[in-house]
Amino acid sequence: MPPAKKRTRSYDSAKIRAAVLAQFGNAREAVTALGPEQLDGPTRLGEWTVRELAGHLTLGLGSVARKLAEPEPATLELALLDWPAVTATAAATIDEDTRAIDTGDLPGLYARTAALFEERIAGAPDERLVPTRFGAMRLGDHLVTRLVELVVHTDDLSAATGVEIPYDRQALAACTRLLADALAVKAPGGAVEVRIPPFAVVQCVEGPRHTRGTPPNVVETDPLTWIRLATGRTEWAGELDGARVSASGERADLSGLLPLMA
Repeated sequence: MPPAKKRTRSYDSAKIRAAVLAQFGNAREAVTALGPEQLDGPTRLGEWTVRELAGHLTLGLGSVARKLAEPEPATLELALLDWPAVTATAAATIDEDTRAIDTGDLPGLYARTAALFEERIAGAPDERLVPTRFGAMRLGDHLVTRLVELVVHTDDLSAATGVEIPYDRQALAACTRLLADALAVKAPGGAVEVRIPPFAVVQCVEGPRHTRGTPPNVVETDPLTWIRLATGRTEWAGELDGARVSASGERADLSGLLPLMA
């Protein structure tokens, strides 16, 4: 698969690695405090229960740890900005893998996952290639995708349980930025400016490019609303009606471009 044409944003390696562990720790604390009735409750993710969602949250870090024990692939196959668009192709296998996780001892599962991840990630360079469901990626890029998974599913967990779970600032920033950049890849251009303060501003959609003054087409929203729209948790019309999104200008309708991943 050819790399995305848009130049990939750079991410600070140490901050990304720390954010992965911090956000996993936030989810771990929330999950281990849930009672049996809460764990058996429904989620907005089809037939998954909270218990299955909790198990799935360990899959991202666990897979990185396991893949780092395998031989390094010879060729880079997937660029970071191409990752969001291909995620929907693995929905069935992800569901199977999630249902196969033994969630009988969630505290133990989270402890083992964190320990193995920290052990395997130590000393592994960002440039090392790791196999993923969608092709070999740079480890540094793959860790950014793990942050997206952690942030998105932390929000799913909060929605299902009513528990307010904190977001690591770097984790929320990286997730917001990657999904904003993915929009610019999907709809290249400069007619619309999308603002997601305080983390991201991108220009997208074909049409007259804005150069000075106030852009004629502007979309603005907060990070979590953007993440929910980009991942199909909510819909454009509902967020617009609820005043969680502001959109001005005849081209500032992103409904046909969302979601960016599922």
